[in-house]
Amino acid sequence: MKIVFDPAPVAGGFRMPGYWVWCGSVIRGEDGRYHMFASRWPKSLPMHPGWLAASEIVRAAADHPAGPYVFEETVLGTRSPAYWDGCSVHNPHIVKVDGTYVLYYMGTTFPFPLPEEGEVLLPNDPLAVVARANKRIGVATAPSVTGPWTRRDLPVLLPRPNQFDSFFVSNPAPCVHADGSVQLIYKSRPYEGHTYGNMQLGLASAESVYGPYARKPEPLFPPAIHIEDPFIWRTARGYEMIAKDMDGSICGERYSGVHAWSENGEQWEMTTRPGEPAYSRRVLWDDGAERLMGNLERPFLLMEDGRPSWMFAATSDGTNGFHDCTETWNMAIPIREIEKKEQE
Repeated sequence: MKIVFDPAPVAGGFRMPGYWVWCGSVIRGEDGRYHMFASRWPKSLPMHPGWLAASEIVRAAADHPAGPYVFEETVLGTRSPAYWDGCSVHNPHIVKVDGTYVLYYMGTTFPFPLPEEGEVLLPNDPLAVVARANKRIGVATAPSVTGPWTRRDLPVLLPRPNQFDSFFVSNPAPCVHADGSVQLIYKSRPYEGHTYGNMQLGLASAESVYGPYARKPEPLFPPAIHIEDPFIWRTARGYEMIAKDMDGSICGERYSGVHAWSENGEQWEMTTRPGEPAYSRRVLWDDGAERLMGNLERPFLLMEDGRPSWMFAATSDGTNGFHDCTETWNMAIPIREIEKKEQE
């Protein structure tokens, strides 16, 4: 599968001065406008691992899917660190179920103060190490896209000892069915001694978004398939998935997109081949320029009239992922068509 895009609007998407912005998830509200749920954290912290320390989930709105989206409110912020999601929330994914807005997200907590202005926060600092290990998946709900939002005292998904998802669980990618049941794909890592192994994707199913969730004992793909940021949706032939190729070993382009397919949502086949990414992080913009983006992550497809119409992705101006970027934002890319390969 290959997603064919029209040029991306330079003036579209969502940015916020003074903040790193990531993880855009869009839904059309009861008001007819488009609402993006996104992660942000202050630029007083580094892009990475600052999101582990102080990310919050905000809502921005626009009259058109392209945007530009304008900040309206903080949806989920910090609360007591005694809660599982008390210090940082990230990875929002918005759905609507039986008239209720359900926001899946990752939350974490830690017993450390945030760095003071000018202090360095590194990935191996105790705060970042503990925050990474405490990542869990939960849901918040609201009767309207504008709230009020109800958080829960407990997550819906936890790591499992001695399993492939023993270190953390994050990056929720739900597919909610018409009867309210859900298949949730998520990212994890296994403990390997006192460190952790490659990212792996798991599958959890439930009769309701609130759980309880039953998990498959094995990951969806072998550890050598190093991917993250899944997004799944239903089609007439089953389930489709796009995800980020962490090292380029699958599609031939590091950080670009791969595609997988499943008839039942449980057994998945990787259809992407080297040199044939599902989408590239080389983006054509509506000013005529083509740019290799530092990132093109957290893909989210907006469904309209039964088909994907826009892809939203977290992007940056860096040349080495988020390691050297100075700006990040959520961009919007119009989808012209989705090409299927003959062998799919």
